[in-house]
Amino acid sequence: MMINFRNITFLVASFSFLISCENKKDSQNPELPAQTETELADGNFPYRNLSTYGFFGGEIKKLRPNPSLIPYQPASSLFTDYALKSRFIQLPEKEQASIEYDSLLLPKGTILIKNFYYPADLSIPEENIRIIETRLLIHGETGWEAFPYIWNDDQNEAVLKVVGGEKEVKFKNLQGEDQVVNYLIPNKNQCKTCHNQSEQLAPIGIKIKHLNNDFDFTNGRQNQLAYWTEKGRLKGFLGKEHHPHLINYEDTSQALADRAMAYLDINCSHCHQANGPASTSGLFLEYDQVEPLKLGIMKTPVAAGNGAGAFDYDIVPGKADESILTYRMNSTEVGIAMPELGRTIVHQEGVALIKKWINSLEK
Repeated sequence: MMINFRNITFLVASFSFLISCENKKDSQNPELPAQTETELADGNFPYRNLSTYGFFGGEIKKLRPNPSLIPYQPASSLFTDYALKSRFIQLPEKEQASIEYDSLLLPKGTILIKNFYYPADLSIPEENIRIIETRLLIHGETGWEAFPYIWNDDQNEAVLKVVGGEKEVKFKNLQGEDQVVNYLIPNKNQCKTCHNQSEQLAPIGIKIKHLNNDFDFTNGRQNQLAYWTEKGRLKGFLGKEHHPHLINYEDTSQALADRAMAYLDINCSHCHQANGPASTSGLFLEYDQVEPLKLGIMKTPVAAGNGAGAFDYDIVPGKADESILTYRMNSTEVGIAMPELGRTIVHQEGVALIKKWINSLEK
């Protein structure tokens, strides 16, 4: 089902009304719906129930996309407490995305859909799946808006919760060890903390550099941007070699430095860039950063406070254990941990990768 965007200009008004309803309901019973599907049937967004959008056919928990959705996957995935993710984009009917100066421009009415889930065993990723949340980014008349939906225990519906929430999640890691995570669903305002570009909410993973790679579509493996072009949903793509592209940092066949920069880009650069909320730090971690000081090499932090621990420099070449960068990555303590949001545990493999890279740098 395609969404009717005639009323998307009322997005902000609808959202404000939804917040007031939800706060009132939640004070009595957090499980009571803020608005009914009938009340939202006039097309005002956001819908209370995820199923109302009609993104997925059949049993909703199977996440079978309707024909209007295009699956996508960035070359490297941002770490979120080992959650697995499936992503889709719905472009307005008869409209196209476009590439201009290596920027991906998405038309108003575009919806990005990101599902976070855990299998009971990470080594068997397609079995015994429990979906925790679905995040929507809707491109309305006033810009992008974020809406978090939390799935119920029966896995037959996800309900909008602008205040966020938390879920206890149990699973086995790739080593077969039992894990328990107090998974946090961000609230509406926290979404903007990371999805912030020049003080405007913006997508993170759906950029040229992340999508200019192959993906396993139902009809075979193909470059994602070439696929969009072939389907008539993208203009301006000149071929992979003409646009920036990143690698998968988990691909051990790639160069260590390339893997490290891919990791820092997807996990850190949405804040640590010239237009991000951490711009005043002077630490810029985009994949193509070549200036040693901006990358953090022998750079003193601007205002790290307790976040620096007993260390003096963001990166000390050859000495990962004396670098603030890995110290903060290896912590879950508020005020020290980086990234600040999106994780409650340490990404052990990510820390190991960045330590190995720092230790490889010439002293």
